[in-house]
Amino acid sequence: MIQAAEASGGGSFTPLLLIVLLFAVMYFLMIRPQQKRRREAQQMQNALGPGDRIVTIGGLHGTVVAVDDDVVNLEIADGVEVQFARPAIARVVSQAGAVDETVAAEEIAEPAVEEPVVDPVVDTRKKD
Repeated sequence: MIQAAEASGGGSFTPLLLIVLLFAVMYFLMIRPQQKRRREAQQMQNALGPGDRIVTIGGLHGTVVAVDDDVVNLEIADGVEVQFARPAIARVVSQAGAVDETVAAEEIAEPAVEEPVVDPVVDTRKKD
């Protein structure tokens, strides 16, 4: 009877090990990637400067005019400026100092030669 109590009672660390393993998996699959995304967003928002084309979390496209501590002034149309909180900036479409690769490639490429337009539809009716 004493042997049965000792075998079922005392030194089983399996449940504790499973709980620790569960927390470790949650940390590496959920918490750590979220911290990384937040850090990248913070760096992007800190690197904003005048002339950058951005998109807000609401989907508004604009050009950065001025950046203060927590406020970013955007020009959304000619002569129309609005203020947004810095965390409301979702992504940078293009930076002011960066050269757009598609524009650079078009400038380097030879001018396009216009080809004659050929109508693929052919009239097959009998003529009288």
